Amino acid sequence: MEFKISKELIKQIAQLIQAKNNHELEILLNDMHHADFAEILDEIDIDEATYIFKVLDSEKTAEILLELEDDLRENILKRLSAKEIAEELDELETNDAADIIGELSKEKKAEVISELQDVEHAKGIVDLLRYDEDTAGGIMHKELVKVNENWNVLTCVKEMRIQAENISRVHSIYVVDDDDRLKGRLSLKDLLSTSTRTPISDVYIKKLHFVDVETPDVDVARIMEKYDLEAIPVVDELGRLVGRITIDDVIDVIKDEIEKRDTEDIQKFGGLEALDLPYVQTRLFEMVKKRATWLVVLFLGEMFTASAMGFFEGEIDKAIVLTLFIPLIISSGGNSGSQAATLIIRAMALKELTLRDWWYVMKKEIASGFLLGSILGIVGFIRILVWQTLNFHDYGIYWFFIAMTVSVSLVFIVLWGTLSGSMIPFVLKKFKLDPATSSAPFVATLVDVTGLIIYFSIAMLFLKGKLL
Repeated sequence: MEFKISKELIKQIAQLIQAKNNHELEILLNDMHHADFAEILDEIDIDEATYIFKVLDSEKTAEILLELEDDLRENILKRLSAKEIAEELDELETNDAADIIGELSKEKKAEVISELQDVEHAKGIVDLLRYDEDTAGGIMHKELVKVNENWNVLTCVKEMRIQAENISRVHSIYVVDDDDRLKGRLSLKDLLSTSTRTPISDVYIKKLHFVDVETPDVDVARIMEKYDLEAIPVVDELGRLVGRITIDDVIDVIKDEIEKRDTEDIQKFGGLEALDLPYVQTRLFEMVKKRATWLVVLFLGEMFTASAMGFFEGEIDKAIVLTLFIPLIISSGGNSGSQAATLIIRAMALKELTLRDWWYVMKKEIASGFLLGSILGIVGFIRILVWQTLNFHDYGIYWFFIAMTVSVSLVFIVLWGTLSGSMIPFVLKKFKLDPATSSAPFVATLVDVTGLIIYFSIAMLFLKGKLL
């Protein structure tokens, strides 16, 4: 059953804090999952949240620190002493502790490290701080289980028991040589089914996937996803085993990458270059500069709309009623094009489509565009005749041909919009450009101009010699 915060629970916590009834507070909160706990801390006053951190056991609150939003965690850490923060970090694995220390000021960082009780733990944290946070070295754990290739099975089991005491979950057993260079991995099944006197060199698996400390975190995530790995070892420049990365570590990387990519794509879809800083931190001149380029390009593109209408000026003068349906025509084409572009770009981003799939997409979008255009064409045809009958009580042959013009135009314009929106991303990718730049405004501008040409060309076919 999912945990839900109630007003009564928040009130009860506040009362216990005010009464300094620490015993009852511990009883109330100790059995709560740290993710639910983090939700509660987000709802209460910052001073109350800090009080809870000071009262509860650090073994409990350490996990909660990792679940908190960045701003809340920063505010709580500011209110804790270096010794209190060190007590929290002593309970965390090295990469999590390094992430939190990395958020502190330079002075407080040194104070906290000096307060850490476990010297080996402190050394591991300091080692991780040397790496960029977006590399394999920056997200790896120092804690792992490793055995020497020269040991026998019995020695390995004894050493593994000792090493596993400080690890919450053992995903893999890594095999190294005397210089700590990674040689392979050991299967638990082989270990359990082999004689205790058998040398490890006879049973370990030499083929395994690994990354070096400088590998970008997004590449690590991609490798683990591709080969369905729960963990992957990390080696240094000399091939020595220095850590491991688990699937839990890359989930946050994947989420951040998706959010970043979605933000950039949304900006590009709006005809805007990606902002280097958040909106509130971007200067006015920088904002105008990034937006102006696309607006000018789109403006110049829209000027061709006027040119297209000027070319058909004579026909417009003879049947001015055609202009009533221009917004309907160009919006339908633009909307269908934007829809298609959005679907194709998303499929490309998720690796569902590649350049080789363009013919498959074209055939599918032609059928899709024709059906969608036919639906809109039928609706438009009925709408015009009903509207004319209700308002003018006379539909006549004139309005029948007007309705046919709009209906057939919608079929071809929606078909063209769908085809354009789906193919432009492939064209851009072919020329090594970002498909996301085939944004809604770009597709809409293209379809606006060509849609008018299609509309008036069909009008000439239907109406010339009859009504014009």
